[in-house]
Amino acid sequence: MEQKQSDYIPAALAGTLDGLFRERVNRSPDYIGYTYYDRKEKKWVDLSWQEMADRVSRWQAALEKTDLEKKDRIAICLKNSPEWVIADQAALASGLVVVPLYIDDRPDNIAYVIHDSGAKLLVIQNNKIWQNLIESSPAALKGVQHVILIEDEPTPPKTATEPTDDEPSPRLWSLQEWMAQEARPLLERGGDGDELATIVYTSGTTGKPKGVMLSHQNILSISEGAGKAAGVRSDQTLLSFLPLSHTFERSCGYYTPMMWGMHINYARSVQQLADDLLTIKPNVLVSVPRIFERVYERIQSQLTKAPAVKRGIFKQAVKTGWRNFNAQQGHGHRGPSHLLWPFFKKKVADNLLAKLGGNLELAISGGAALPQPVAKVFLSMGLNLIQGYGMTESSPVVSANRPDANDPTSVGQPLDNVQVRIGEDDELQVNSPGIMLGYWNNHKATREVMTEDGWLRTGDKARIENNMIYITGRIKDILVMSNGEKIPPVNMEDAIKLDPLFENVVIVGESKPFLSALVVLNSENWFNLAKEHGLDPFDSSVLSNSKLQKTLLQHISAALHDFPGYAKVRRVTALLDPWTVENGLLTPTLKTKRQLIVKKFENEIESMYSS
Repeated sequence: MEQKQSDYIPAALAGTLDGLFRERVNRSPDYIGYTYYDRKEKKWVDLSWQEMADRVSRWQAALEKTDLEKKDRIAICLKNSPEWVIADQAALASGLVVVPLYIDDRPDNIAYVIHDSGAKLLVIQNNKIWQNLIESSPAALKGVQHVILIEDEPTPPKTATEPTDDEPSPRLWSLQEWMAQEARPLLERGGDGDELATIVYTSGTTGKPKGVMLSHQNILSISEGAGKAAGVRSDQTLLSFLPLSHTFERSCGYYTPMMWGMHINYARSVQQLADDLLTIKPNVLVSVPRIFERVYERIQSQLTKAPAVKRGIFKQAVKTGWRNFNAQQGHGHRGPSHLLWPFFKKKVADNLLAKLGGNLELAISGGAALPQPVAKVFLSMGLNLIQGYGMTESSPVVSANRPDANDPTSVGQPLDNVQVRIGEDDELQVNSPGIMLGYWNNHKATREVMTEDGWLRTGDKARIENNMIYITGRIKDILVMSNGEKIPPVNMEDAIKLDPLFENVVIVGESKPFLSALVVLNSENWFNLAKEHGLDPFDSSVLSNSKLQKTLLQHISAALHDFPGYAKVRRVTALLDPWTVENGLLTPTLKTKRQLIVKKFENEIESMYSS
């Protein structure tokens, strides 16, 4: 059935996350809850809420046959799929604690989380990932008792190592073996909403990740507040592609849609996202800025090759659309150019939004700052793009712009059930029902991140004006130059990355007389640039060519033209090898590990200051 019920399930009624699922099944058993792509059958498959419930109940029966006890941990290392939700809901209803894992993370990082959390059961995508874990960190997996492989049959022998009396090897299950149970009514355990539901490990840019302990009500309260702020509806379709292991996607792309009974579609992959947008034509998209940045970069790259007339039409469309947006927000008037908007809409806006499926009513951006030039283009085209702010420790949303109160230079107003204040050193501090229970087995870190009166310290500098929050920098991510100038590098890096020539950037200059940059060049655009300079694109030694260096600095200077005078980069080191999760230079959420990058390229950095 395609028609949707219009009611949502309040957090207080749901009680627990598994209670939310049971209530949704009771209310909407025959409605389509999920759609995924079956790679074996090569087709999209719909699952009703009742069909999901039948699968969850079989998982619950299988869990009962293990020796797991309440509060034991179960780790999930899967791509976004109904199986992720099914494993999560079965575990929660059994009183277990869910530990999400990033499927694209390095094996040693995954093993660390499994070991630190003490997970006894592992739900994993395939044999390859399991074997990589065994080869990488066998000692860290000794506590695992059961491994469920979703895609593969277990590779014989079924034991990772020879069993011993002290440490028997885990039992490996295929999904078919694990699901060899009859469907039955869902468990109704009547759990306490304040119980620990999940331990989410933050993908720290320095050191080992910390396990954030979140209760059922932590997540439910924020999922509800976020849904109300965004104005989601039951008749909307959402395309899910951010990892469910990220609390942003888990709350806003899983639990919030469940509260409202939305239809969730799982993208096949990030690489196939563009095609899936055209196929699914979603109404709602939960994303990180990088997706919008890449579309923006592609537009800019195409415009550089377009005739002057086409560039002029696009520029005027953005200018007119921006005036329209501000007028809708109650700031200023549309002006005479609005008469031309039907032409701009047909020639520019509709074509751009068609690349996102054509039906997008709401796009939510979070996880990092959305660059203003990017926001301006999409908002001027009529896309309802709202930016929010949060952190895993706050379940995760703290604030969000509203469709009718959208200032893209801010991260919006606090959710209705969230309090904020400015503390010492202009730090944004938060108090809400979503604040974590603490860090797993790390009381010292918990004390450090909480104030004496129980508010969460975000580590972000901010100001609050008219109840809108404006993030102004990070307390720790500050470069102090030798002249005493304090530079927040992140905004500068974000601006430089908008240039299609650059894939990634880190600004350096701690205790130095001037700023320099490490830049990873976009591989596709590098070939064109090398050709323009008569250089061999396959010879890395040409990266030090003086004319090339001058060109790179000109691009960086242009990207920073709106920044204050101190934001001037005088030296640059270009790199061709990308920074990735696999080589340890990006977190699973694609944030740069600044300290590791600086250490890895310390010789290159030093040469920029010694020359």
